[in-house]
Amino acid sequence: MKIGIIGSGAVGKTLSGGFIKHGHEVMAGSRTPEKIASWKKEISSKLKTGTFKDTAAFGEIIILATKGLAAAEAMKLAGSENLAGKIVIDTTNPIADAPPVNGVIKFFTSLDSSLMEQLQAKFPKARFVKAFNSVGNARMVDPDFGGVKPTMFVCGNDPEAVKTVSGILESFGWEVADMGKAEAARAIEPLCILWCIPGFLQNSWRHAFKVLK
Repeated sequence: MKIGIIGSGAVGKTLSGGFIKHGHEVMAGSRTPEKIASWKKEISSKLKTGTFKDTAAFGEIIILATKGLAAAEAMKLAGSENLAGKIVIDTTNPIADAPPVNGVIKFFTSLDSSLMEQLQAKFPKARFVKAFNSVGNARMVDPDFGGVKPTMFVCGNDPEAVKTVSGILESFGWEVADMGKAEAARAIEPLCILWCIPGFLQNSWRHAFKVLK
């Protein structure tokens, strides 16, 4: 598939390489494409780069990999017309611009309204699916936990979109837990808070969640 990755940080870089590794065509987008020009040498000569709008037009599936505070503006710059009908894998978390307290980060949303729900309302023709937000970029692609598959929690209003994203996650080495409609992002996004605590308190950033059945 053609994958458009919106975001020039560590998550965007990791997923750019991961999707290319798994045989997809990838364009990575930035407000300033020259910022990520070096990724072609670091990741693959197959990687294309462009603006947010270029990337959204290119991709059959869009990966939103910006900071949570920048997500809505990045989508606006990508262009609603380029997002209509497309799956948008939302990796973002609503992390506020404030320091953690005893390892606990602050969100700018409440438990009654997730960031993904807000984005879905602003871009109603896009097919949002929450994924990749509850693990660090080092473990997003082909996570190795000694043969134990970690669990990725997903949700979204479009069942076919969730099914497609679940297939991608499974190809990347994940067990998928489908939590249902977009409202479930109110529970999935705060997993980031829990995930970050060992990082800030113990400098441990390579763990993941697992559902036992």
